[in-house]
Amino acid sequence: MSAPIETKPRWERRKDARPQELLAAALEQFVERGYAATRLEDVARCAGVSKGTLYLYFENKEELFKAVVRENIVSPIGAAEQAVADYQGHSAELLRLIMMTWWEQVGATRLAGITKLMMAEANHFPDLAQFYNDEVVARGNGLISKVLQRGVDRGEFLPHDPLAMTPILVAPVIMLMMWSHGFLPCDMTHIDPEIYMRDFIALTLRGLLPPGAVAP
Repeated sequence: MSAPIETKPRWERRKDARPQELLAAALEQFVERGYAATRLEDVARCAGVSKGTLYLYFENKEELFKAVVRENIVSPIGAAEQAVADYQGHSAELLRLIMMTWWEQVGATRLAGITKLMMAEANHFPDLAQFYNDEVVARGNGLISKVLQRGVDRGEFLPHDPLAMTPILVAPVIMLMMWSHGFLPCDMTHIDPEIYMRDFIALTLRGLLPPGAVAP
C-alpha cells in the first residue's frame, strides 16, 4: 500500500524555524532578486514558514535585510577587529591575513551578492545605504587603515597616508568579486581568484615594505 501523499503546505511543517534559518532564506532571496524585488512572503516560503512567523522576528523587510547583513558581514568584521587587536606578528602578515580572510568569508561566497545589491540599489534606499556605510564600509575600511597605520608606526611599512591607501586596496578586490560572480557582462572566467589575491597582495606589500625588507 502506497504511503499517503503529504498535502500540508510547507509552512505548516516548519513552524519552529529558527531565526538563523529565516536569515539564510532571506540572504538567498536578496542575492537572487535584489532588495526592491524581494517580498517577505517569498522569504517565508523559502524558509518553509508562514509570513506571520517571519513577523515574529522581523518588523519589516528593512529590518530583515539589516539582520542579514549584521549576521553575515558585520559579525566577521567584529571578529577581524578583535584579531587585529590581539595580533603580535609582522604587519605584512596581518594585512595578508585580513584581506584573505575577508575574501574567503565574503568575497568568494554568495555574500558578494550583497555588495552588488548595494552598488545597484543604494541610491533608491538612502536609509539602507547609510546603514551599510556605517556598519560595513566604514568599519571595514577602518580595519584596513588600522593595519596600515600599525605597520607605519612599527616601521614595518613605508610612511604613507593609510586613509588614502585603503580604497586603493579595496577597489581591486571589489572588482574581483564582480568578475568572479558574473555580476559584469564581460567574461572574466579565466581569472583564478586565488592567484589574483595572492599576486595582488604580494604586489601591495612590495610597495609598502621598506627597501630590502622581505615580506614574512
